[in-house]
Amino acid sequence: MTRFRGAGTALVTPFTTEGRIDFDALSKLIDWQIDQGIDFLVACGSTGEAQTLSREEREAVVAAAVRVAKGRVPVVAGATSSDTATLVDEVKAMCGLGVQAVMTACPYYNKPTQAGLERHFTMMADAASVPLIVYNVPGRTAINLDPRTTLRLARHPNILAVKEASGNLGQIARIIAERPEGFLVLSGDDPLALAVIAMGGDGLISVISNAAPNATAALVGAALRSDLAAARSLHYALLPLMDACFVESNPIPVKAALALMGRMSPMVRLPLLPAASSTEAALRDALSHLDQARKAA
Repeated sequence: MTRFRGAGTALVTPFTTEGRIDFDALSKLIDWQIDQGIDFLVACGSTGEAQTLSREEREAVVAAAVRVAKGRVPVVAGATSSDTATLVDEVKAMCGLGVQAVMTACPYYNKPTQAGLERHFTMMADAASVPLIVYNVPGRTAINLDPRTTLRLARHPNILAVKEASGNLGQIARIIAERPEGFLVLSGDDPLALAVIAMGGDGLISVISNAAPNATAALVGAALRSDLAAARSLHYALLPLMDACFVESNPIPVKAALALMGRMSPMVRLPLLPAASSTEAALRDALSHLDQARKAA
């Protein structure tokens, strides 16, 4: 459980200019993330453009993450589908790649009932040979996982945590207040990480940490230590980057930020398009602000 308490990076999937997966850039990104103090990695989530990767590509990315991490930090495999039966098969396959957990979001487009969601996640947890992280992100799936449903799922012996990206602090607080012992609540929104941890949450699965792993890990670490002054300072140092990374659909801006840093191509797969010039300008300003804030600290 404690291995997933802290700051995790929802990894981007680098592409070459021809649109193929750039495994060299991915390997270098993973090594840098670990060197910079990130606690765990999530491969093939929404930030990793999982829905534009084939199943074979998703498995190759996850296998590469496990191979490069070499046990230095845990690796979580993302696996989400709107077809429960298909997803059971993919979850089993991901478990066989050496990951320490699987993260799965609510089925998208179908808009199932809460009973349907509970049954869906229960089937994933029963099928998985590693712990499951449930991911609530209604902005992408068009359905909210009700806190009562989350709390029932939390009692499943193989459901480890929820990544909460509903943006509803009241809902998140209820889950934290009523969860069973050992169940983790992780923020799925960078700007809300400090608030969620202050309420008793356990960490963050981050987008911006792709480009700012050290500062993000420091923010989460300070918040978990209840060092509010340090956490607040880091939050405001990172805030312009948090804002800039969501002016267009994730992961368009954070890939552009990594390209500005010389770490990979800014390429995304259709239907996404590369960042607008105004977004790149905002990212430059945000990265400069963070650099100046860290030097002044």
